[in-house]
Amino acid sequence: MILSQLCACGSLKYLWQAGEGQMALIQHARPIPEVIRDEKTPPRVRELLGQISEIKKFGETHGLKPTSNYRDYVKLDRPAAVWVVSACEPLKFKSKEWEFPIVGSFPYLGWFDVKNAREYADSLQAEGWDVDLRGAAAYSTLGWFRDSVLSSMIYPGKDALGSLVNVVLHESVHATVYIPGQAYFNESIASFVADRLTLAYFDSLGPEMAEQKQAYMDAEEKGKRIETLLHQAYLKLAAVYDTSLPDSDKRAKKDKILESLQEELKFKRKISNATLIQYKTYHTGSVEFENLLQACGKEWARLLSAVKSLKPESFSKPQQDQLTEIIGKLSIECRSYERQG
Repeated sequence: MILSQLCACGSLKYLWQAGEGQMALIQHARPIPEVIRDEKTPPRVRELLGQISEIKKFGETHGLKPTSNYRDYVKLDRPAAVWVVSACEPLKFKSKEWEFPIVGSFPYLGWFDVKNAREYADSLQAEGWDVDLRGAAAYSTLGWFRDSVLSSMIYPGKDALGSLVNVVLHESVHATVYIPGQAYFNESIASFVADRLTLAYFDSLGPEMAEQKQAYMDAEEKGKRIETLLHQAYLKLAAVYDTSLPDSDKRAKKDKILESLQEELKFKRKISNATLIQYKTYHTGSVEFENLLQACGKEWARLLSAVKSLKPESFSKPQQDQLTEIIGKLSIECRSYERQG
């Protein structure tokens, strides 16, 4: 995830909480070597933090940009780094977007305080939007600040190492390649690279990490089942919204589909259009990215170099959610380059 609130958005309250929240993180950051040496640091946290430099090196050997990120650690007093608010039209899959200088538009906003996030979410709902509110373990400031490892990035389960590796690599992709105003692309390429490199990282550690790797894969499999059900609901609702039925009938069908999904998944937060479209943001174009990786000879550095060649004008519109043509062209270029080589 990218921390979009670092740029002015016209709301003094929003801008104030963003600056205050980021400064609090900076003030509480401690160098990781110091945290590891501290006897008060739990052994599990110490062990996981000891992997950070190796995770970064691994990513850099596969084409990720070397940065000064993740040299510090911040112990938060909350379960999430930020709370993400997104909104969508109630009878159409069209996200509300917020515009920012330099970094473009975003289909979400992040808040450091959950109370402020809820108040903002409630105000959007009062305006008639479908709203989703969720916690995020980490975010990237895109070089505005030096990102720290946050305690929210360290999960309690057996999949803790895999989850930490994935988050660090995901946010490192954001620091490597970023297209203003293209959240579908930015989040999807980060998810694609991080998901696959996390497994490769485990393989690089040898068979002694097999148990932790399996725990991570089991957690990922559970997550993929949830994503599949959410995507199926998205497709069902998209078909409903595309009909000529009266809005009252569309709402009735929508309520039935979402109630069934809510019961099956047992989600604590209410599922809405904003929930469903958000999952699409993070997993668009996975087939196309896989084809690109193959076209690049399965070399991650070549894939990252290829996607870094994209410019804002490479996209036909802001927040483009169809990446087939764009990534397909890159695949053709990579194969052509390989044949010439």
